[in-house]
Amino acid sequence: MSSEADESRVTAGQCDGCGSERGPFFKLSMGKDFFGRSYDRLSPSADQSPKWYCESCSMQKNLQRDFRDIREELNKLSAGQRSELADGEQLQRARLRLHEIFALLGSHSDSRLLAPAEVRTLIEQVQARLIASPIS
Repeated sequence: MSSEADESRVTAGQCDGCGSERGPFFKLSMGKDFFGRSYDRLSPSADQSPKWYCESCSMQKNLQRDFRDIREELNKLSAGQRSELADGEQLQRARLRLHEIFALLGSHSDSRLLAPAEVRTLIEQVQARLIASPIS
């Protein structure tokens, strides 16, 4: 196992999402966002108080990140700014991802990181945008 993998998983501690003490716990640090952009949100050298998540909360954090990315891009689009969602295919892809997120949250009724009602509201906003500007 590489040192990078060692830094991203520990077995003792507490989940910062649900408070569980059953590990292993994961730290989300590097990857790609929903639109394929690179991010590095928890660099070990820069992060003085990293958050650690159990497997379930780690999955929910990934869903939360995609939700947040889509919401931010939809807000940009609504404000007339440059947005990844200006492309109708990306908007459709975002709608499908939001439906996936909603379904996955339904199987985790204890979700503390993302409220299904927020996801439903964003689905409705994306759907209204799709109806207003259909894909040609």
